[in-house]
Amino acid sequence: MILKGARAFFIFFSCTFSYFSYLEYMQDTKKQLGLWTSTSLVVGNMIGAGVFMMPAALAKFGSISLVGWLCASIGAFLLSKVFANLSKLLPAADGGPYAYSQKGLGDFAGFLVAWCYLVSVWCTNAAIAVSFISALSTFFPVLATNDLLAAFAGLATIWILTWVNTLGILTSGKLQLITTILKIVPIVFIGIGGLFFIHWTHFLPFNTSGTSSIAAITATTAITFFAFLGIECATIPSGSVANSASTVARATTLGTLIATVVYILSTVSIMGMIPANQLAKSVTPFADAAILIFGKGNGAEYLVSAGVAIAAFGALNGYILIQGQMPAAIAKDKLFPAIFAKKNSNGVPAIGIVISSVFVSIFMVMNYTKGLAAQFQFLILLTTSTIIIPYVFCTASFIILRLRKTFASSWSKIVAILLASFTFIFCIWILLGLGQETVFWGFFLTLLAVPIYVFAVTKKE
Repeated sequence: MILKGARAFFIFFSCTFSYFSYLEYMQDTKKQLGLWTSTSLVVGNMIGAGVFMMPAALAKFGSISLVGWLCASIGAFLLSKVFANLSKLLPAADGGPYAYSQKGLGDFAGFLVAWCYLVSVWCTNAAIAVSFISALSTFFPVLATNDLLAAFAGLATIWILTWVNTLGILTSGKLQLITTILKIVPIVFIGIGGLFFIHWTHFLPFNTSGTSSIAAITATTAITFFAFLGIECATIPSGSVANSASTVARATTLGTLIATVVYILSTVSIMGMIPANQLAKSVTPFADAAILIFGKGNGAEYLVSAGVAIAAFGALNGYILIQGQMPAAIAKDKLFPAIFAKKNSNGVPAIGIVISSVFVSIFMVMNYTKGLAAQFQFLILLTTSTIIIPYVFCTASFIILRLRKTFASSWSKIVAILLASFTFIFCIWILLGLGQETVFWGFFLTLLAVPIYVFAVTKKE
């Protein structure tokens, strides 16, 4: 019965993919991204390999972590509305967070946002590459025991996707649409199928963290919010999006909604299927859940590992696209070396993508070098800390740009102020949840941008 349901589920998604691929093909004549490709960029970058380990990471907190998911979802939705409104205020503004901050707060704020965003993308891409190789180790066990071969495979993945992204944004967008649909299938299937195997006693006790409910909710909100990073991805290549004013806004909101449903549904199912003490020790919670649904000996672990691999591959592809667009936007304003703005015959800032991939490769190789693994892992923890700064600056820029619109009604201005206020409070709350040490190092890395900016401005003058 379950296997028939799985087959029907795959057929449904195949038909859906074919239909939306046809719609996207109609956009190809203009060489621009449509709604579903833009949405897949948001969903694809949000739903990376990290979501597959999230239930295990949350197990030690108990079912109170579901409240953390809900709070993170609300915060993500607030941010999606901020970016959706910014995309309408500044349509076709390449660079997303950088362009929005620069227009509202000036060059230095824009540069600071771009720098923090770029650092977080480099760290994220390195982590995703490692996750991809880890998933492949299920199929090729030698990758789990041979560090040199694993590092080589990771580098090969990074540079193959770097090459794909130099072929043009449309090619990268199509790949993102395909991988997004393929990765969602196993996650959603576990989420829906697992509902029939839930034991409600597994959700008790409610809070097993050993701390107060407020502290547990704050911690789990900070942890789960990492899964929502990528909200803004559709805004970055806005100049290459058809009808960007409406398409980017819709893609951002729709992508956030899809990711939220997928996250909460799958977490509820897995927590209800696997006891908390067992789940906390699991390194493959989705695979364990698949075995409970399908039974042993049916290759369930391979299905889920394929899902992890596709998730990581798709997210890496999406972020490599972003790592070229962001420095290109800064360079165009003469706040970064001009070479980053240079485009190849396909209209892609290929040199910027390649240079960024060099840094990503260095960070990834650090994971396979003895003595440096801990440093690499710490850099990954900084991802959320550094990305919060662009989110805060974009929120501030949104309210400034919105209030400048003299024709706007008083009610719309009040709504904008409330949206910006709640979003700002949420971002500050996330920083508190990350802990003092992480915030300190995030601040330190941010300050490193100051001399680079001074050099860029003096060269510009």
